[in-house]
Amino acid sequence: MATHDQQLTAPTVRIAGLGRAFGDRAVLEGIDLDIQPGQFVALLGKSGSGKSTLLRALAGLDHDVTGTGVIDTPERVSVVFQDSRLLPWKRILPNVVLGVDGGGDAKAKAREALAEVGLAGRERAWPTELSGGEAQRAALARSLVREPELLLADEPFGALDALTRIKMHALLRELCERHRPAVLLVTHDVDEAIVLADRILVLQDGRIGVDITVDLPHPRAYGDRELAGYRTLLLDALGVDAAAQARAS
Repeated sequence: MATHDQQLTAPTVRIAGLGRAFGDRAVLEGIDLDIQPGQFVALLGKSGSGKSTLLRALAGLDHDVTGTGVIDTPERVSVVFQDSRLLPWKRILPNVVLGVDGGGDAKAKAREALAEVGLAGRERAWPTELSGGEAQRAALARSLVREPELLLADEPFGALDALTRIKMHALLRELCERHRPAVLLVTHDVDEAIVLADRILVLQDGRIGVDITVDLPHPRAYGDRELAGYRTLLLDALGVDAAAQARAS
């Protein structure tokens, strides 16, 4: 297993000394992080460790953070949440182009994005007509149409059933390899992180305590023996006894 090495290309994200406190409680302390163009990074941590707080800071949604940060093109940052956040009073195509300039050209790109996520022909559907997986596909299309350089994903598959989640993993990797945004995926799922990410971070005590590169080719599958060492390392970092968990399952 290789630790992450500094790369020479200009990073999409560069933050230094990032901190965030809520009252007297410091959630993030002195976070230093570079994310390279096209790099898929997964962020793990115990509940309350500050994963979503860090994502919100990178998305520009939290203005009370301290430290310095650089994102090359802030206008080309997209966020996908656990909830698809589709507006129920708009059909799918208007939802996908919401806030995007470009008129007919934006609509054409939105149709292409919907086709990429397997929703061709569903442009006039209402959000209530979509399954949970289809709604998340529409949310991915909404992100793609913005041609993001940085895609931030906050547990986007957490509410999906296991089979749908596996299908969405394959779709997300395919889309990311095609469009090459830098990705930061926040997840509680160690296996999801290992299957999807090129690099995995673990937040510990407000700082990045673990930073590893997953040196295995894609596609990867749950249960691959080659993933076992990474799983044990990450579970240990999260305070989980991997052997005890295996016996329980």
